[in-house]
Amino acid sequence: MELRGIEPVAVTRWLAEHVPDLVPPVEFALISGGRSNLTYRLTDAAGSVRALRRPPTGGVLSTAHDMGREWRFISALAGTPVPVPEPLAYCADAAVTGAEFYVMGYVDGTVLVDAEAARPFPPEARRAAGFAVVDCLAALHRVEPDEVGLGDAARRDGYLHRQLRRWRRQVHQSGAPDLALLDAVHDALASGVPEQTTGIVHGDFRPGNLSFAPDGAVLAVFDWELATLGEPLADLGWLISTWAEPDDAAPPTTPGPTVEPGFPRRRELVDRYVELTGRDVADLPYYVAFQRWRSACITAGVRARYQAGVMGDDGYTARCEDARERRQAEAAWRAVEELGLTGGAR
Repeated sequence: MELRGIEPVAVTRWLAEHVPDLVPPVEFALISGGRSNLTYRLTDAAGSVRALRRPPTGGVLSTAHDMGREWRFISALAGTPVPVPEPLAYCADAAVTGAEFYVMGYVDGTVLVDAEAARPFPPEARRAAGFAVVDCLAALHRVEPDEVGLGDAARRDGYLHRQLRRWRRQVHQSGAPDLALLDAVHDALASGVPEQTTGIVHGDFRPGNLSFAPDGAVLAVFDWELATLGEPLADLGWLISTWAEPDDAAPPTTPGPTVEPGFPRRRELVDRYVELTGRDVADLPYYVAFQRWRSACITAGVRARYQAGVMGDDGYTARCEDARERRQAEAAWRAVEELGLTGGAR
């Protein structure tokens, strides 16, 4: 069976030359669940398992899917209190399999992508996992970029302005169902950008991008393609926007496990974050509103790539994504209204 995005002979040859202790031949399998870059499980002849990451096979948006960025961040953070997969090898030669890629250690844990994934965990492990998530985020935000060689990874100023420009441009390229609403939210957000600090920002920090042990401990943080330098509260805003509670009126920005009994409430996460970092979180509602808008932009791009057939066959369906984008855009509008940024316009 042909596996999209992998040239088995060429990649196996490269792996044998660059990955220590790898024993050819190698079996490749697409790992389900990714909605942006492609991740493969590699099993060599000795039974050792590793993972490979590469961009989609087409439809790549400007500044997205940067393998060099992912590789740089996990390499810099290896050995810090932030758990990342072991970085093994990076291939900058797109001729090997059509794009740059990197190889990392395989982390054998549970990714808490949704409620079903969390059900085998008892309530006490779910609670531990919830606090482990925010503890890990706080650890990331305590890392000084200069101390790990990331001081020049991105500009240190204007993070939110850059993000607003970037996602507005990309959602127009992707073709969302309601650009007028998304533009209105963008304009409201741009009118009230708060003061910003600078730290390492993951960009998609949530249980669905973390691997957990059975007791709820975080084993590794994945998916560093959006990592940059910027305002750390943007990460906390994203985490909070994904953290669904049973009585919520607004949908989470992305599905997660946290409606299951045992997970901490959002307020508990914020309090824990403040305790660990000492940060002022008065502007957190702005970042939650921003992330709701960004979620609608991201969903449009993912749907467009799958409909174009460039993301491999991992079981994803684009059905109902138009409605999801609309719900997120409406939730973002309500959030900026509550912040008083709309001026009564729409």
